[in-house]
Amino acid sequence: MKKKTDNLLLAREELLNEIEEIKLSLATAHSNFDNACDPDLVDSCIYEMNAIQYKYKYLLKQMRKMESLTG
Repeated sequence: MKKKTDNLLLAREELLNEIEEIKLSLATAHSNFDNACDPDLVDSCIYEMNAIQYKYKYLLKQMRKMESLTG
């Protein structure tokens, strides 16, 4: 049982780290958007921000699932 708990704690920690990295990526993408002048670059930034937001949403769902397993 201890091994399962250890594995869950490790997976949770990794997920939290990935969520923090995504937050930084989103902040960078917003900064790039704010500084973009070319219309094609603006579009690129918008696509990047949307992709990052979808990944963030996915990671949050994974965290909720994990939290429901650990009670």
